[in-house]
Amino acid sequence: MDLQQIIKEVVMSVSIKSGADPSPSEPLFETGILDSFGLPALVTALEKKFSIRIPDSDLRPKNFSSIEQIEIYLDSRK
Repeated sequence: MDLQQIIKEVVMSVSIKSGADPSPSEPLFETGILDSFGLPALVTALEKKFSIRIPDSDLRPKNFSSIEQIEIYLDSRK
């Protein structure tokens, strides 16, 4: 399974929009897949899934605005 698919599964596990199937570039917040309350849940799920620590200074919606952006962010944490 590729990284984007894994990220998509994590996103959908915390999504407020059931049945959504976001493309890699789809804006997660603007399309209602995530809301501002979903960001902390997403970060917690990503930390658990990838065994990383995401610092508070990185908790900006831009870093988590799409599956592609999350992938870029995770690559920067390696």
